[in-house]
Formats: sequence, structure tokens, C-alpha cells
Amino acid sequence: MQRLQAFKYELMPTGEQQRQMRRFAGSCRFAFNQALALQQANREAGGKYIGYVAMAKHLTAWRNSAETAWLKEAPVHPLQQALKDLEKAYKNFFEKRAEFPRFKRKGQSDRFRYPDPKQIKFDQASSRLFLPKLGWLRYRNSREALGELRNVTISLSGGKWFVSIQTRREVEIPVPHGGAVGIDMGVARFATLSDGTYYTPLNSFKRHEAALCKAQQAMSRKTQFSNNWKKAKARVQRIHARIGNARRDYLHKTSTAISQNHAMVCVEDLQVRNMSRSAAGTTETPGKNVRAKSGLNKSILDQGWFEFRRQLDYKLAWNGGHLIAVPPRNTSRTCPVCGHVSAENRRTQERFACVECGFEGNADVVGAINVLRAGHARLACEVSGAVRPPAAGTRRGESALVG
Repeated sequence: MQRLQAFKYELMPTGEQQRQMRRFAGSCRFAFNQALALQQANREAGGKYIGYVAMAKHLTAWRNSAETAWLKEAPVHPLQQALKDLEKAYKNFFEKRAEFPRFKRKGQSDRFRYPDPKQIKFDQASSRLFLPKLGWLRYRNSREALGELRNVTISLSGGKWFVSIQTRREVEIPVPHGGAVGIDMGVARFATLSDGTYYTPLNSFKRHEAALCKAQQAMSRKTQFSNNWKKAKARVQRIHARIGNARRDYLHKTSTAISQNHAMVCVEDLQVRNMSRSAAGTTETPGKNVRAKSGLNKSILDQGWFEFRRQLDYKLAWNGGHLIAVPPRNTSRTCPVCGHVSAENRRTQERFACVECGFEGNADVVGAINVLRAGHARLACEVSGAVRPPAAGTRRGESALVG
């Protein structure tokens, strides 16, 4: 079977190469924004969606125009890729997988991609990479990139330039190892497994919150766009990069350990956006416990639940495993022994005590067990294709048949 995988490295460009990469990123951002503005104006005029082929003709006109002749300095393939990215964003919007495309801003979308592998030279032995109109660039060769090179993406993050090299290679069909496990996500415990194992949260943002607050306050006192303001902004960006790197490292290590030791993983289908929605309300109907809800929202977003699930999904597929998402309703209120559902079963955040049969246990472990059982039921129904699996907490005797 074929596997597509990306290998990310830190670049070590010269000063001139850094200036060139900033120009190229700005050119791609300009092409994306111009195409998006043209799409919106065409839509308001009652026209049909402009496809990539027609939009590429506009790109040619922009490159030949005297006002935007600087676009010719950038390689043409990354500019065309920016138009393809916009077309993909529209497609995701039409298929209700994403929000409407938004204009890119400088400092937030400094990246561009070389999609043609024929124009790229990759010398791993010498730790260098050749890209059109940039020449040879050195990079920190932290690991070997396996497979045939497909495309290269250059990005700026935290004041440093990175290269992401996507490869394709043939691998043997993986054989899964281990059994099935359910996972209950939380704030006090990042992830609790149905076998009793749990992972403590990293709380990357919380660890750096004081330093970030101090850096942001210092930045607010500077004159905007002055040299000191730019230095203060770079300091804020470095702290944000440190927070993100620590979180991603923790999520990768945890998801790798779970995916390598289990053949089936069941998780709750959590709607993080709804869970972290503000409770401030409006002037007419103000919210309740706004400060406490704000702290909870911050803790939820600090965990990275969606990224953790995304990593589990593809890593389990690489190892021959299977990820199953189940409805989270009543997973922590259902007794795993008698099946009784009640909010009173969960006495505290940590303690579970069934009011029906008297079973006691850790609430997170009970939730993970119920997630695992719901996952087994969903898997059985997917195999049979006749019955919709009951959500955790469905009372015995209630119908779960598809209407």
C-alpha cells in the first residue's frame, strides 16, 4: 500500500534567501487575495463560479500588468498553487466541510508550495535542498525522509523558516497489535483509558501564560510598526511558537504510544467549538458564571483534543488499527454494571457512585469503559448495517432501530 507522509525540517537560509522567501510568500498571498476578491465581485454581479483554468488566465494578466510586474519575480508554480488552494477552500465550503474562504494576512499566512517535484533537488547526504529562484538551501537534517519526493512547502513560524517535504512510498500492509480501548477526554486528566491508564495534561499555554502576558503588555506600550514594536512582536511570536511546539510534541508522543499498542480505539465525538463557546451572553440576557466558564474554555482549548483525534486517526491507519467515534452523551453518567443512567451517579468530578447498584469507581475510567462499549456496539452495527448503535446511557429496552 502507498503512504503519503510529510517530513518537516528547519531551514538555514542566507539573508538574501530569507528576503526572497518573504517576497514569494507575499506574492502568493497577493494572488490568493486577488482571486478571492474577484470571486466575490463576480458572485455579487450574479456570475458563476470562476474555475481554476479561467482564474489562471487572470494570474497571467496580473503578472504582465505594469502595476503588478513584481509578480514575475516569484516562481509561477507557487502562484498557481495559491489559486488551487483557493479552489479547494471553495470546494470545502460548498461541501460544508469548512467556513467561507477568508483573506490571508501578512504574518499569518507566510507560506508557499512547490508542487512540481521535477524542479526540486533533494540532497539528504549533504543536508541541502534546491528550489527554483532560491537556489540551494541548507536545513537541519534531524531525520531521514523516506520515499519519493512529491512536493515541498516553505513556511515561516516564530521567526524561523521551515520546509515540509511530502513523500510517497510503498509499505507493507500493517498488522495491528493489542486490543481495543476506550478513551475519555478531560481537563484534570488529558486522556483516561478504559484499562485504567491515564495521561496527565501538559497545559502548555498555562505554563507560558505569565511570560506571554508580560510580552504582550510590553508590545502594547510600543509605537505601532516601530523597530521596538517589531522586536516586541517577534518576542510574542516566539512564545506562541514555543507553546504550539510543546503541545504538538506531547500530542504526537501520546497518540503514537496509544496507536502502536491498540488495534481499535474508541473516542468521544466531542464538538470542541460548542464546548468552548463563550458564556458572556448579551446585554439583555447576560450569562452566568462567565469567569469560571472562560477559564474552562481556556483549559479545553489548551488540551488540543481535535488535533489529538486527528493524529490518532491517521496513525492507527498506518498501524492497521481503527478509530471509532461515538456520541458522548451520558458516557460519564451511565453505570457500567447495571446500566442505570443518572446525573447523581457522578457525585464529584472524580468519583462515580451508582445510586442503583452501589458500584463505585473513578468517573473518567467509567466514562472510558462506556465509550469502549459504545464503540463495540457501533462496530457491530456497521458490520451488520441494519441497526443504529445506541448512545451511551440508552436504557435497556429502548429502541435503537433506524426510523
